[in-house]
Amino acid sequence: MNLPNKITISRIFLIPLFLIVMLVPFSWGELSLLGATLPVTHLVGALIFIIASATDWVDGHFARKYNLVTNLGKFLDPLADKLLVSAALIVLVELGFAPSWIVIVIISREFAVTGLRLILAGGGEVVAANQLGKIKTWTQIVAISALLLHNIIFEMLSIPFDDIALWVALVFTIWSGWDYFAKNKGAFINSK
Repeated sequence: MNLPNKITISRIFLIPLFLIVMLVPFSWGELSLLGATLPVTHLVGALIFIIASATDWVDGHFARKYNLVTNLGKFLDPLADKLLVSAALIVLVELGFAPSWIVIVIISREFAVTGLRLILAGGGEVVAANQLGKIKTWTQIVAISALLLHNIIFEMLSIPFDDIALWVALVFTIWSGWDYFAKNKGAFINSK
């Protein structure tokens, strides 16, 4: 269990804390900040989500810099991303901030790619996240953060950045999912 894998696991452990802050009806009041009014719990939840998301960069940085890339890390890192993003998206649907159909498409893609990874792992191949998959993850993180923060800053300018960011995340989610399957179609053709 090297340092990057420990950082990845810390991301997974932040998910229940995020869920508690976002879903338990704490009465911490509201803030008016940079054009947006949001409950303090949403600000705290957004900060937890952003910190957890930042660990994705940190664990990857250490893994590459110190040559600590492992098969466990290649498996855990995208799994931690999927768990964090899925939890946050479901919370956003619960709060009425994201359309359920977009969340269903995004989470369905995550299940499908995870299934593909399992098929490939059965053949002895561990697939690390590619560049398109990483862009997909970061567009999702930006969209979720903007939604959790009630479109802070952009609300003053009457720009629906949070909605635009969610649509961009949806496009990259579909595109990267198609890319994974197109590049690994042999896994289905050769499966028994």
